[in-house]
Amino acid sequence: MKPLKSFAFSAMALSLLMATGTVSAEKSPGKYCDTPSRCINPITKYGAVTSPNYLASVAGLEVLQKGGNAVDAAIAVASTMNVVYPQMTTLGGDNFWLIYNAKTKEVKALNASGRAGELATIDFYKKKGYDKIPSRGYLAANTVPGTVSGWDAAHKYARANMSNAGLPWKDLFDSAILYSQKGFPVTASLARWEEINVDPKDSEFRNLQRFSGFKQTYLKPDGSPYKVGEIMKLPQLANTYKLIAEKGANEFYRGSIAKKIVADLQKHGGVLTLNDFAKHTADWVEPLSVDYRGYKAYNLPPNTQGMASLEILNILNNIDVKKLGEGTTDYYHVMVEATKQAFADRDKYLTDPKEAKIPLDFLLSKQHGKDQAARISMSKAAATVKPLDPKGDTVWIGVVDKDGNAVSLIQSIYHDFGSGIVPEGTGVLLQNRGSFFSLDPAHINHLKPGKRTFHTLNAAMLLKDKKPFLVYGTMGGEGQPQTQAAIATRVVDFGMFPQDAVAAPRWLHGRTWGAASNDLKMEGRIPQATLDEMKRRGHPVAEVDDYTDTMGHAGAIMIDPETNLRYSATDPRGDGLAVGY
Repeated sequence: MKPLKSFAFSAMALSLLMATGTVSAEKSPGKYCDTPSRCINPITKYGAVTSPNYLASVAGLEVLQKGGNAVDAAIAVASTMNVVYPQMTTLGGDNFWLIYNAKTKEVKALNASGRAGELATIDFYKKKGYDKIPSRGYLAANTVPGTVSGWDAAHKYARANMSNAGLPWKDLFDSAILYSQKGFPVTASLARWEEINVDPKDSEFRNLQRFSGFKQTYLKPDGSPYKVGEIMKLPQLANTYKLIAEKGANEFYRGSIAKKIVADLQKHGGVLTLNDFAKHTADWVEPLSVDYRGYKAYNLPPNTQGMASLEILNILNNIDVKKLGEGTTDYYHVMVEATKQAFADRDKYLTDPKEAKIPLDFLLSKQHGKDQAARISMSKAAATVKPLDPKGDTVWIGVVDKDGNAVSLIQSIYHDFGSGIVPEGTGVLLQNRGSFFSLDPAHINHLKPGKRTFHTLNAAMLLKDKKPFLVYGTMGGEGQPQTQAAIATRVVDFGMFPQDAVAAPRWLHGRTWGAASNDLKMEGRIPQATLDEMKRRGHPVAEVDDYTDTMGHAGAIMIDPETNLRYSATDPRGDGLAVGY
């Protein structure tokens, strides 16, 4: 059988696999799937789309089939996600892009995260008696939403620079308008997070029905949460989308939408101003990269934790991961220990690069990776890093079009349902990303007007011979670098198809909601003997469900370098769909 590392199956190999369902673990595309078909499909020739919601994925596919490019499709997916998946992303959030332009063979990176408002000072919060920024409510909504500016900048770039100029701006929001106006069935994920967030006993993080805009927008008329399969309509959001489609992004930042958002915020003591919105820009930035096993791994620079994702791969370059064996104790141990090393650097340096010098050349150097790898003991877990607890309720979107253009896009509102604030007359749920700022002026991520906060969001891409090989990413706060490493190693080192790599058992080193401990969560499908050995080596293992969205909603698209076929994947932990044509 032809080795999977070439990703070009012969007809004989595939027929053998279908007939027997058994080949060696490292050559099988079905190690963690029920059937080979479930694990390999969809295989497509032209376009491919993956996202954590099936309606959004189809919206992107429709745009591709209408002649849109990868950027167009990504905007269609992202705008639809903001309607049908508001627990993770809305118009009031931020996004980051990696865009591969097949015409120029370059990778572009776009930072569309918002900055703290001009009134958002440490002194402002201190005078109100806060020692930390509230997690929910009007004072948590202290950064400008960057999402629409990211769509705008990416679309203008694609129109001017890609071989296929794509579709007009106004044609990209049809699905978002349709579902917000006519309604959509509530998914299992949305229903679950609504139920969690109406807990009246937790007014720090939950009890979101206390905010009238949230209650009127996302709860039923009687104030109860929606159940799976019930129809949710968002008429105010539909009107906002119509304005954006007709008048462009400027309407969101300098027009009627901005005026409505700011008026409501100021009415309730918020800190964002019209000037904050008018000054906002999305910025093209230089992507970061490291070599990994003959591939070039790309990610976003600070203020994102993309540096940590790349540091993990840079460390693993010095370890024979394949020899460890996929799914072994040694594999999980090394992945966790590499994460600790990367997170220690992340927590020391990561902030808005305009506010502090971040030694990226050193952090991503081959020598630093060697030194970090040398500190890993195979027999004993290193002392854990101090719990940082960044959230990351997020969506990741991947698109590859017929011309070979590729997009890795990640979009978020920070906590599930963000700040909980929906300004009157807009339908726009605002993020609470700025609540992660510190009120300690000595902290690397302290609050300052005009500053971008530490961001968990990071989108990933692997290139081979200057062409996209793997477009991948995930939601999940601290889990993002870890899951990215899991997917990359399982595909590159072990020859797994993307769906197998995404479905495989995952782990999470770090804290989640309300947890006092910084433990190591490992899915229940991992063998008990492996869990026991991890504990013996000193890892604080907490066994969780076999499939849990605590591990994020990951996705990936692999482009076979020999056949140019696209192999797409979506996460069984979410409500997603991988599609193509």
